[in-house]
Amino acid sequence: MALLCRSAALLLKPCRAAPAALSAARLCSSGGQYEYIVVETRGEKKDVGFIQLNRPKALNALCDGLMKEVGQALDAFEADGNVGAIVITGSDRAFAAGADIKEMQNRTFQECYGGNFLAHWNRVSTVKKPVIAAVNGFALGGGCELAMMCDVIYAGEKAQFGQPEILLGTIPGAGGTQRLTRAVGKSLAMEMVLTGDKINAQEAKQSGLVSKIYPVDQLVSEAVKCGEKIAANSKLVSAMAKEAVNAAFELTLAEGNRLEKRLFHATFATDDRKEGMTAFVEKRKASFQDK
Repeated sequence: MALLCRSAALLLKPCRAAPAALSAARLCSSGGQYEYIVVETRGEKKDVGFIQLNRPKALNALCDGLMKEVGQALDAFEADGNVGAIVITGSDRAFAAGADIKEMQNRTFQECYGGNFLAHWNRVSTVKKPVIAAVNGFALGGGCELAMMCDVIYAGEKAQFGQPEILLGTIPGAGGTQRLTRAVGKSLAMEMVLTGDKINAQEAKQSGLVSKIYPVDQLVSEAVKCGEKIAANSKLVSAMAKEAVNAAFELTLAEGNRLEKRLFHATFATDDRKEGMTAFVEKRKASFQDK
């Protein structure tokens, strides 16, 4: 939620109101329909949804309008039967350097609590389709929280992650204390949250926050390739697999194993499970129909 530093904060411009919601078809057709993000489909089969944060002068600071647009784009991709995975990225310089401080500077407790401030930011974590964060540059505060809402994080070699809200007299408010602790453990999470210190891509991978590191100019294409691999599988079964993995953070081991077993059993009611196993026995490539 916090910006990289005072100099970055000076670059921020107030975020104007988000444009009205458009139809799913129009939302996916052109990045020109949005003010703060670029949206398109990528991959050989155009089966990977692509969202690029696009406030370069503000280091992709997350204003309310931007996050509403991200939610609209995610809703459109959820409704698109051809899309099997989604990539979210920023620029080479910054994935997102934090939330828009000017936008929240004068908010009161009553406004935040009464309006459930930041609640709609959680949309990224509720998408059924797998979401991949491609992080180049700064992912600080809200930017780090946004990346952690995704299912997979790929980092560029120069990426930096941090939760520097403490330096602004506040704490993370979009999952930073919760998701970071689950990802890297209590000690490192506590150090980052209490000091505002950043970690680089190598430290993030070593701690388990990111899964792979790539050169800056290869990061996005590698994230799209990962999305294509995911999209080639059954979209229905992928959603079930995602639900099972996410449950590991919410349930006891016994309860998690019970849910996993039920979801595993449920795959036997799908045509895709039958096709996948039949294709394996017949030594051919499976042709999933997402049903």
